[in-house]
Amino acid sequence: MERTTAGLDRGFVAVRPGRGERVLFETVPIGSLNPYRGLRGLPGDVWIIAATTLVNRAGMMALPFLILYLTKHLGVTPSLAGIAISAYGVGGLVTAPIAGRLADRLGPYAVLRASLALSGVMLLVMPLVHHFALFLALTFLWAVVADAARPATMSALTTAATPEQRKAAIALNRLAINLGMSVGPAVGGFLALVSFPLLFVVDGLTSLAASVVLSVLLWRRGTTTTIPHPSLPPETMKGWLSSRSPVWHDRPALLFFATSFLVNLVFVQHEGAMPLYLVRDLHYRESFYGMLFVINTAIIVAIEVPLNIAMSHWPARRVIPIAALLIAIGFGAMGFAQAPIPVAMTVIVWTFGEMMFFPAGTAHVAELAPAGRTGEYMGMFSASFSLALIVGPWAGAAMLDRFGAPVTWGIAFTCAVAGALVFGLGTVVSTSGRGDLRGSAIRR
Repeated sequence: MERTTAGLDRGFVAVRPGRGERVLFETVPIGSLNPYRGLRGLPGDVWIIAATTLVNRAGMMALPFLILYLTKHLGVTPSLAGIAISAYGVGGLVTAPIAGRLADRLGPYAVLRASLALSGVMLLVMPLVHHFALFLALTFLWAVVADAARPATMSALTTAATPEQRKAAIALNRLAINLGMSVGPAVGGFLALVSFPLLFVVDGLTSLAASVVLSVLLWRRGTTTTIPHPSLPPETMKGWLSSRSPVWHDRPALLFFATSFLVNLVFVQHEGAMPLYLVRDLHYRESFYGMLFVINTAIIVAIEVPLNIAMSHWPARRVIPIAALLIAIGFGAMGFAQAPIPVAMTVIVWTFGEMMFFPAGTAHVAELAPAGRTGEYMGMFSASFSLALIVGPWAGAAMLDRFGAPVTWGIAFTCAVAGALVFGLGTVVSTSGRGDLRGSAIRR
């Protein structure tokens, strides 16, 4: 397939099919009247996953209101309510590598469907529990089953799409996430005025509905939900879950997971130091903080898909360092931005970093994974984010209290830049052993 470069200066790449070839997807200018037409060539399974994600996220309201539910409905202290959030994070960290390996063994769709169904049941049960210790245990189990969907979804997307389509497929799924999240928490705010337990009921029902949508659409398409990798012989599959993971010997992959952890430590400050800095230190209203997320979501919905289609030909070694630097600049500049417009500009900068880092990072992990180990590698990638989510908000808030804004945002800048440097180190690490690694992954 011949790739033409005319129009690169206008922000798009055209793909000209050769004789007997089909167009994988059409890339278009970011400023086109219909930039989403570039998604026309994506496989049907990608659209099924996006539809499932949209249904699930449109009902996501229990987690955003968890602390308010615990403090106002169950009457626990804010500090204890914070422990529940940590319990959820630990559950996500524990389940990510296990769910990834299960996705390789049983197929990503089977894991995704089970995750949605079980999390729906858990959410329906949780309002019936009034003892905090038991609720805390259920929160951990809820995270274990709910966050199993993350590596399964990433594995399904990157398996269904060709390498050239992966960034667009991931961007489409993130579009579904953001569209859904623009509905769920907003509806949840009104439901909370009526009944806090109703948040869990609606969230649980939409999780079950998403599981049904996934099952029906896959059945209509004729896609099996259990897809063990064909390269793995039956005797290998029997001991799959007990085999030693090759990821611990894959230095480029480990360095990228370290990059992901460092960059996400900074990115999650939008839930940690950032609201504290804006509301407490700069004396903005909570509504101003909320409006910043309206800006973030609007940019993602309008730009992320065409942006990633336009950059589909860019290699990871170019996209990921640029994305990390944009996140570094965006959050680092918070130390200097105090007026509303400069603060909004910082959000715009790190939003562009976000839109580039996550699709490119997921596609890069799929490229790094040996045959039959995509889910396992996605699980480790997901775990790096979960670990950052556990550590980052607490560390950012603590640093802001102890050292103040200039030091906190300076450290955030340094941390994200360090992530870019670690990724650069990973690109120069010798890859001579990766062929042996892939072979050993199949033999194990």
